[in-house]
Amino acid sequence: MFSAIARVFRTPDLRRKIAFTLGIIVLYRAGAHVPTPFVDFINVQSCIGQNQGTEGLLSLVNLFSGGALLQLSIFALGVMPYITATIITQLLRVVIPHFEALHKEGQAGQARLTQYTRYLTIALALLQSTTLVTVARSGQLFGNTGVAACDNLLTNEVWWAQLLMIITMTAGTGLIMWFAELVTERGVGNGMSLLIFTSIAATFPGALWGIWQSNGFETFLLVLAVGVVVIGLVVFVEQSQRRIPVQYAKRMVGRRTYGGTNTYIPIKVNMAGVVPVIFASSLLYIPALIAQFNQPAPGEEPPGWVVWISQYFTTGDHPLYMLVYFLLIIGFTYFYVAITFNPVEVADNMKRYGGFIPGIRAGRPTAEYLDYVLTRITLPGSIYLGLIALLPLIALATVGANANFPFGGASILIIVGVGLETVKQIDAQLQQRHYEGLLR
Repeated sequence: MFSAIARVFRTPDLRRKIAFTLGIIVLYRAGAHVPTPFVDFINVQSCIGQNQGTEGLLSLVNLFSGGALLQLSIFALGVMPYITATIITQLLRVVIPHFEALHKEGQAGQARLTQYTRYLTIALALLQSTTLVTVARSGQLFGNTGVAACDNLLTNEVWWAQLLMIITMTAGTGLIMWFAELVTERGVGNGMSLLIFTSIAATFPGALWGIWQSNGFETFLLVLAVGVVVIGLVVFVEQSQRRIPVQYAKRMVGRRTYGGTNTYIPIKVNMAGVVPVIFASSLLYIPALIAQFNQPAPGEEPPGWVVWISQYFTTGDHPLYMLVYFLLIIGFTYFYVAITFNPVEVADNMKRYGGFIPGIRAGRPTAEYLDYVLTRITLPGSIYLGLIALLPLIALATVGANANFPFGGASILIIVGVGLETVKQIDAQLQQRHYEGLLR
């Protein structure tokens, strides 16, 4: 293993790509600690030091920004606008025929869709930065802490100062997109995925240190042991797939024979990735967000529905919240798989090129068979996603960890998925030059 790693750094081209990727990551993490203009850095750090806000409405966005959101830095929005824009663009393919036509055009159509995603990312960044500045100005960024420092996070609240903060955060999102594209073009792996990986990995030491300080060394070791087991199980499931055999008939074109090959269609157990977890988390934030902006004036009793939402849908440690979260993940998994994998389209492409599944007629029977297999594979995949997503909530209710518990939820899925994909790309490039990969 160590000799394989040494071969990586002895290869000049691969060494340059890894060094370039690490340089971009350093710049990205440095920008996460540069405060936006007119932000009271001392007050912000004081509120963060009291461990406030990590379990509130903005915990998911704070996780994907690597903690930059609560610091109100120039990279406060992180990669969340781009993730949201990408998901919206994929969903619009089902609704807008023009988007689906662009998707089928090949490289030129994909470039147009990528451009639309960039424009949508900037628009979402404007919206989210405006919301973030408004929440920070109102003193609700860290919740109702009762601490004076958390109510005075801005040094200047005039309109032009807030406008400059919004422009700075939006520009930071555009710079992150540029960093990601540079890594994809000149570095190793997918740039945006690696930046997400970096953001989440940056929160691991703080989360583990918090568990050690609050629960002791024995609980810390127990969490580490559970984390190793969870990572192993996630790697096993993420690599699991159902391979449907496909045969291609021989065709004579002139004097040459084409086709006659055997291949397979890989259907992963977890076809949806981490998207259903993000969908379910975002949907469950809406009731708590509405309740937060409907708080009564001092001395008045809150409405009954606000009390009910605050009791069951705020902290995440209530069984009702966990049950709704689990069911939403299962539903969104089926929904996302249905819009990203079209059995009819796959069957038509196979029929066009003379491919067929042994024992299954081409055309509609093939589409029905693929839909049957996909439905049965998605069930254990959705249950697996739901259980992984519940791990931070269970840790919150038992160990007392915060909502950013590292070994569970979206964080562990992204860490493992991006790590596996990046290692595969390094291994493929190493095999091109030395005929040996990282693992023999």
